Amino acid sequence: MGIVHAKGPDTAYPAMVGSKGLPPPPPPGHQHQGQHKVLVLDNKDAKVEHVHIEGLQKTKSDMIAHLVKDVLSATSIEEAIKKSNNARNKMEDLGIFKRVNIFIDTSKGPSAHPNGLDVTFKVKESKRMSGGVHTLVGNNEGSLVVGLKSPNVFGRAEKIISEYSYGTKKSSGFHVSFIKPFRGDLQKSFTASVFKVVGDFAPSGYKDTDKGVSLDLSFPSFVGKQSLRWEGIWRELNCLSRTTSFAVREEAGHTLKSSLKHLYTCDTRNEAIFPSSGYLIKLNQELAGYTGGDVKFLKEEVEFQFNQSLFWDSVLSCSLTGGILKPLDNSTSHILDRFFLGGPNSIRGFSLRGIGPHSDGDAIGAEAFWAAGLHLYTPLPFNPGKGGFGDLFRTHFFVNAGNLGNVNFDDTWNANLDRMLENLRWSYGAGVVLRLGRIARIEINYCVPMRAENSDKITDGLQIGVGINFL
Repeated sequence: MGIVHAKGPDTAYPAMVGSKGLPPPPPPGHQHQGQHKVLVLDNKDAKVEHVHIEGLQKTKSDMIAHLVKDVLSATSIEEAIKKSNNARNKMEDLGIFKRVNIFIDTSKGPSAHPNGLDVTFKVKESKRMSGGVHTLVGNNEGSLVVGLKSPNVFGRAEKIISEYSYGTKKSSGFHVSFIKPFRGDLQKSFTASVFKVVGDFAPSGYKDTDKGVSLDLSFPSFVGKQSLRWEGIWRELNCLSRTTSFAVREEAGHTLKSSLKHLYTCDTRNEAIFPSSGYLIKLNQELAGYTGGDVKFLKEEVEFQFNQSLFWDSVLSCSLTGGILKPLDNSTSHILDRFFLGGPNSIRGFSLRGIGPHSDGDAIGAEAFWAAGLHLYTPLPFNPGKGGFGDLFRTHFFVNAGNLGNVNFDDTWNANLDRMLENLRWSYGAGVVLRLGRIARIEINYCVPMRAENSDKITDGLQIGVGINFL
């Protein structure tokens, strides 16, 4: 719950109140003078008469008043402290204050209630502008990120965030975002962004440059977090070399994509990197072409993960993901919109984008895919470094399976399902997983591909993967 400073009529300095009435040490710089003041909170009636907010400069008072109004409904000292702490947590979640302190005092004056309290929030606003340099670990790539942030632009927790990134695989990106939370519900937010992203995709022999804008409305629901988004992207595809296949060269040039997206996430896992309980559900739906642009398709993706703790600190994890792309109005799918499969972050034992259709060695993707994984994570043998450095490692046993191919929408669902199950690829292996903080992990696995097609590119033996999202 944190620490709340409370002043009573007999205290020479603010007394810090604990929920059981136990006195902590006096504040720094003060000496004990007699018995330290203790307020016992259990069943002590009180009425919050006033709530004061001190230290606001750029922040609009109505924005903060909405967050602290629930404090006025407290009917006891304990409830006043709890509601004050809840209000402080909401204020800190805004990301616009460096510090938020709470002081509770008895009400004074001829009209004061006998059990009246005055609650004061003393805040220190963050700087108008801040910047930093950090590293970002993506899927098998590391990036250096330079960022600049301006919190509380107009006084109601609006933010402007700009970042430039450069990756180890010649990728680069720049984006500027304006984020506006809703006053009535801080979990709802509106985001407007402009961006430019450049990436080399060597397994497919092309370079992609995206320039675009997006509008996003994110909000919670009783079933999980949801987001509605519009994206307008001008895409330029260039060949990486003279040896790029003709199938990829045919796709080269400019395209304009305008799409509507719906994203849904329900995550009950206890953590993202080494989860030991809970499940994750993700749905991604995209409709392109009906708000402009020259590509038209309907795209559906789904991801599911379930984690269960077993004996001896081991964890069983099951995952399933899949997607389907349907071109609309007799159009054909573009390589930038298709699915790809294979690599240390998906079907292990295969090269990056190594599964599915290829043309002269270049992966050209397909319109449907599915992938599944069964994993067993255990502590290192004999538990070296238990309780310390050794907890960053896990032993990893896995079985992966999946397929990537095109479907015929004129056929029945059963016929297409049989086609996707007919030539499935699968592999198994074991290795070691290293946690990189709470943002990413490294997998070092020995992989054994058991089934592959002639066009696939396999990685038999040692394979290293770095990233955030793994199958």
